[in-house]
Amino acid sequence: MTSNHLPQRVVCLQPSATLTMRDIGLLDRVVACTRYCADVCPDVSVGSRIIVSDSWTAQAEEIAAAKPDLVIASVPYQREAVEEILKAGVRFLGLAPRTLADIFGDIATIAGVMGVSDRGEQVIAEMQAAVEAVRAQCASAATRPRVFCEEWGKPVISSQPWVAELVELAGGVFIGEPGKTTTADEVAHAAPDVLIAAWCGAGDRVPRRSSSSNVHGTTCPRCARAECSASVTSCSIRRQPPCCKDFMPLHGPCILSASLAHPASARCNRPHSPDDPQPFPCDSLKIATHSPEEPA
Repeated sequence: MTSNHLPQRVVCLQPSATLTMRDIGLLDRVVACTRYCADVCPDVSVGSRIIVSDSWTAQAEEIAAAKPDLVIASVPYQREAVEEILKAGVRFLGLAPRTLADIFGDIATIAGVMGVSDRGEQVIAEMQAAVEAVRAQCASAATRPRVFCEEWGKPVISSQPWVAELVELAGGVFIGEPGKTTTADEVAHAAPDVLIAAWCGAGDRVPRRSSSSNVHGTTCPRCARAECSASVTSCSIRRQPPCCKDFMPLHGPCILSASLAHPASARCNRPHSPDDPQPFPCDSLKIATHSPEEPA
C-alpha cells in the first residue's frame, strides 16, 4: 500500500490506541484523542490536538470536526456510541481485547493499518520479553499470594482475563472468574492476600474503600489498615492509602516490573517528604502500557 492510502489523521477514542500510536512512532498522526489519553500520554497535550469523547460516549460531531481518515476505538462501547462513530462516516477500527494475545494482536493490527508492521512487531517483542523476564523471576517463588482484582465496584466485577494472566505471571493466584460479577461476601470468603481496585478511568479517584476492600484480613502492609487500595489505570498503578501521605504513580512501558512474588523490589519514583524519605514498597503490579480499557 502506498503512503497516499495510509491514514494520516487519526482519532483515538481510548488511551490504549494513543499509546500504541506513540510506541510505533506515529503520535504525530493523532489529531484528536480523549482526556484520558492525555492523562497517560502527556505528549498528546503538546500542539493543537482536539479533545473528544471516548468510545463509551462518542459524538459524531466531535469526530467529524477533527477531519480524520481513521477512528480507532476499544472497549468499553455503548451501542449509541458505536452508532455515533459510524455516523461520522470515517473508517473505523474497533478493538475488543480480552487476553494478552488479543492485546498483541491489536498492536499488530494498528501498526499494519498504519503501514509500519515492523514497528508493531518490535513493540510486541519488547512486551513479550518483559513478560517472560517477570515469569522467570517469579517461577521459583516460595509462596503465591491470592489476589482479587476489582474491575468495577457497583456491582463488584472481577477484572478481565488479561489481568488474570498478568497476576499469574507475576507470581499470584487470581481469585474468581475473570470478567464476572461477584459480591463482597464472596470475595471475603475467598480470603485474598492482595486486593487491587482496577477501575478504568478512575486513576487516583478510586474510592478509598472500594466495594471489596473491606475484606477482613486484607490490609496495607505499611500500616495494617484495610481501606488502603491500589488503582490500576491503563498504564500505571497508583497506591492510594489514606493512611499514607501521597499518591505514587509509576508510569512506563514496562510489564509487571513489580511482581507479586517480589514486592519489595517495587519502589516509588516520586519524591517523599523529609520525614518519610524511604520509597514505599508497592505490593502490587505495574500494568503494561498497552492495556485494554475496562467498563466505566
